[in-house]
Amino acid sequence: MVQRRRIAATAMATTALLALAACSTETVRTGERPHAPTASAPARTPQADPAPIRLTDLPGYTKPRTTAAGVFERNLTEAEGAFSWSVVDADGKPVGYKPGPTVSFGDPETYPQIPGVLTFRGNNQRTGGTWGTAQVTEKKLSVEWTKKIGEIRGEGSYWPGAGWTGQPLLVQWPRATKIAMGLAEEFINDDAFVEVIYPVFEGKIYRLDLATGRPTRDPIEVGWGFKGTASVDPRGYPLLYAGQGLNDTNGTIGPWRYRVFDLIQNKEVWHISGLDAAAPRHDWGAFDSSALVDASTDTLIQPAENGLIYKVKLNSKYDAAAKTVSVDPQVTRLRYTAPGNEKYGIENSAAAYRNLMFAADNDGKLFAWDATSLEMVWMRDTGDDVDASVVVDETDDGVFLYTGNEVDNRGSSGGERITNIRKIDALTGKQVWQYDIPSYFANGVNGGVLATPALGRGPVSDLVIFNVSRTTAPREGDLVALDKATGSVVWRRHLSNYSWSSPTLITGSDGAVYGVLADSEGIMHLFDPATGEDISTVSLGKNVEATPAVFGDMLVVASYDRNIYGIRIK
Repeated sequence: MVQRRRIAATAMATTALLALAACSTETVRTGERPHAPTASAPARTPQADPAPIRLTDLPGYTKPRTTAAGVFERNLTEAEGAFSWSVVDADGKPVGYKPGPTVSFGDPETYPQIPGVLTFRGNNQRTGGTWGTAQVTEKKLSVEWTKKIGEIRGEGSYWPGAGWTGQPLLVQWPRATKIAMGLAEEFINDDAFVEVIYPVFEGKIYRLDLATGRPTRDPIEVGWGFKGTASVDPRGYPLLYAGQGLNDTNGTIGPWRYRVFDLIQNKEVWHISGLDAAAPRHDWGAFDSSALVDASTDTLIQPAENGLIYKVKLNSKYDAAAKTVSVDPQVTRLRYTAPGNEKYGIENSAAAYRNLMFAADNDGKLFAWDATSLEMVWMRDTGDDVDASVVVDETDDGVFLYTGNEVDNRGSSGGERITNIRKIDALTGKQVWQYDIPSYFANGVNGGVLATPALGRGPVSDLVIFNVSRTTAPREGDLVALDKATGSVVWRRHLSNYSWSSPTLITGSDGAVYGVLADSEGIMHLFDPATGEDISTVSLGKNVEATPAVFGDMLVVASYDRNIYGIRIK
């Protein structure tokens, strides 16, 4: 579990490559690109409502075993042992569950129904984080504005600015919604206006103008810190869903909550308690995951660090003319057990391919479930804590997941200090390839994959880029681009300062693709994703754990120097 953010020193490690790729001790390496695209892929029309996956059509599907009333079981994938699951009531008692309408997500381009970056990495497959294209001419990063924010102390640590995953949301609201929210006339009348919505460590949710950094509304004062990334309702409803990451504000202890905010009234209107009697974990109630909302069924899916997965029928209503929005939620809880699990908490954000959803937990179990029936489809053991969100890749050859773990449980128990990066068949849970990198361990500052990988597109569509922290030395890391087909290294770049921020790919108006990565020294790198080489850098003062969001040629992220930065990609 990621709770504290401090730079720490630990023992030496060497760099090696195991599994399907050849061994190497190099910290920088350039390989071949046998699968580099030779021409632009033919344009396809994104589907907002593709047919859901029938579970009985999955390769090797068998019906789960019933072990007790309402409790089901099946075998782990490619390992000994079995896992079980049940839908439970508020007291944790298994109950019969009658699925409602089919919950199924469309292609990632169709997730936001208004322009913007409305959830972590922008869509249900966690492949984005950007909206539109950037007018790139100078290939430079320029700080256009800053907004000073605060800090707190709690959990025995210091929390300045914004942290992991800490991605802001960028929203281009319809005019009627801007009026309903009571925004200033200058914003209402500006068709290009984009709002920045940013929950941060100090327990405030800032609302700013993307162009200038000026406040659009007063910040929402919550009082308890946010670490993860919030979500705006993808239908464009003025509803914000945000999980609390801290309940200690300067020594004052508060309740754990997953909160829903009415952005018209600028206040909280509903919550889930993180200390849930039904949960397998009773000592920790944070919510770092960024929710997904299925627009067609009005359903929110939210994994929790207490070990439950919440499926919430929102019963939402929005009337722009009346300037009202409301929710009347009905909560369903999915609980599972797995061999060897002790923590169960889920910090990463669930990804979705149609009706299949994917997440992983603090004990290293990666699993899939059906969003409609809540049947768990497969589960595999990755060997250690997985905090980075999985990324879904739908290809002509199948549907795949890219995932990486960290050195956490193995480090504290004296086990192998190796980070495992994997490609997984999303329909079966079977491994396609694996790439390993030794990483350091220190309690509270884990090494390995904390950042969600960047899935290549356009001229780098053959690559998946992983940011691996604390590899060759405690302060250092590696950025590595792997061939999606084979897992072999295309390039590997040594980082003098490790990073937990997720690499983000930006498409220029000319079709060129650029990469952005911020590191623990506060340096933001604009790099060439085909080679890993820097094009430009800019300093953001101190450690950047948060992941940026991009709208057009403007990028937003906060750092430990207690500023939110508006950065232009020129």
